[in-house]
Amino acid sequence: MSLQSIIKPQVISAVKAIFNVDIEQVEFQSTRPEFEGDITVVVFPLLRYIKGNPAVIGEQIGEYLKANVDEVVNFNVIKGFLNLVIADSYYLDFLENLKNLKTWGYKEIKNHEDSVIVEYSSPNTNKPLHLGHVRNVLLGYSVAEIIKASGKRVYKTQIINDRGIHICKSMLAWQRFGNGETPQSSGLKGDKLVGNYYVAFDKAYKEEIQELINSGSTEEEAKSKAPILLDAQEMLRQWEAGDDEVVALWEMMNQWVYDGFDVTYKNIGVDFDSYYYESKTYLLGKEFIAQGLEKGLFYKKEDGSVWCDLSDQGLDEKLLLRSDGTAVYMTQDIGTAIQRVKDHPDVGGMVYTVGNEQDYHFKVLFIILKKLGFEWADNLHHLSYGMVDLPSGKMKSREGTVVDADDLVDEMANTAKTISNELGKLDGYSEIEKEALYKTIGLGALKYFILKVDPKKRILFDPKESIDFQGNTGPFIQYTYARIQSILRKAKEKELYAIGFNPETGYQLDPKERQLIKTVMQFPEVIQSAAKDYSPALIANYVYDLVKEFNSFYQNVSILGADEPLARFRVSLSEFVAQVIYNGTKVLGIDLPNRM
Repeated sequence: MSLQSIIKPQVISAVKAIFNVDIEQVEFQSTRPEFEGDITVVVFPLLRYIKGNPAVIGEQIGEYLKANVDEVVNFNVIKGFLNLVIADSYYLDFLENLKNLKTWGYKEIKNHEDSVIVEYSSPNTNKPLHLGHVRNVLLGYSVAEIIKASGKRVYKTQIINDRGIHICKSMLAWQRFGNGETPQSSGLKGDKLVGNYYVAFDKAYKEEIQELINSGSTEEEAKSKAPILLDAQEMLRQWEAGDDEVVALWEMMNQWVYDGFDVTYKNIGVDFDSYYYESKTYLLGKEFIAQGLEKGLFYKKEDGSVWCDLSDQGLDEKLLLRSDGTAVYMTQDIGTAIQRVKDHPDVGGMVYTVGNEQDYHFKVLFIILKKLGFEWADNLHHLSYGMVDLPSGKMKSREGTVVDADDLVDEMANTAKTISNELGKLDGYSEIEKEALYKTIGLGALKYFILKVDPKKRILFDPKESIDFQGNTGPFIQYTYARIQSILRKAKEKELYAIGFNPETGYQLDPKERQLIKTVMQFPEVIQSAAKDYSPALIANYVYDLVKEFNSFYQNVSILGADEPLARFRVSLSEFVAQVIYNGTKVLGIDLPNRM
């Protein structure tokens, strides 16, 4: 039973007994570290019901709680904050009554009524995944795992943007410049090969623009009339018309990309339960746009394009279909959302993990779905996140200046190797063990660096800074976990390894033990808060705080050198801390080594 759930009814009883006032809510917060106490009752909200000095009111409530509540052994009042000191027995009873140690903090999924679909990655099939995608997949995967840990069924999915003018650009460039090159003949991953032709298109397009400008066209005219762009637009029309040759080329090159993506996802350590393809869902979107047109929800302009007027929502007009009848992103997103609910009738909400440059798009999408009469549109959430920058500057896919996701994973492992060797961290490991550990450390550093930041904030990613064995980093957390595993191995050798949280009757907790237990007890609440806010950063920074508390405990309190049964108690406490570190990093997608 949580401390708040114990203290809240007692505070309500105190207010009734002392002031003859009925209240329903009590505001709590953690006691600030400079004051004595374990939990703080905020008195100021009570002034709506009780007239008087908040400090005096706090003193009166504190005296009542100390006299009537076994768990409260002392208190102090700082202005309008009542700091309660909780008995050691409460913390020892908590540890002694632990049952599901391995799933501590996680809530069991009991029904599917509030299932959630979490969409992430959602790449275009004209280039490999890059650093920006890495933040997307790490964020989306972690949010899915956190929601699952909070007690809800989760479906992990993505929409693959496998149609559109950008796809045709790569296809057309391969036709013209590829000479039949394949992933097999080139030795390149399929997504990288196709990405090279996207860059080749852009190069040829710019050359044609310059030629037209030199011939007297304005830059705007040149950009719209460049022959290679007109040919790509024609290819898109042919694809939508089902031209056999164009569709066959599209299928072949897309498969190359899918195979490449699968390798990258495996390297990063993320997975999906289902896939949706824009090439299929845009048709369903067209159907519902046609229905909306019939109902007067949308309107058609003179050129034949279909629009939605959102001026009554404080927004502008939104294009739903082009004048030639071809679809836009909004078309497929309408169709995808509807198809997902058809496939998963138990879904209570959807989370779209997409960068903040699409904030307006999703605001409009959710409004249009509501206009179409879908009540579930109220439960759609755009997990908007900031971009990732490098010290060298912004990335541009079409110019070939992106940081490839596969290359980034390799670079992180190499950086981990360099720093580990400099520090002598992995002496005594075989080469095979070292290589596996370099990847674990490198990926852990990358994931933690990205996930510890509030999703809304922009990130400046520095690979070397992320692999620091001290400070708020993944390797620091991994190293602490490995340290605890070493303690547990030594405890087993000394036959001290036994689950047992009762050191002796009347034992007084060391302040370091007490703080460590208090921090561990916060984990379930942190999981629920992170799920509610769609924020892995809350978990990441909690785990870091827990690791700091353990290291302080380790440096100030003897564990294996203590007398029995105190040594067993501290070993068991260390094991529990390791489990919470594991449970916290698991939902972040971070692996933890047993030795380091």
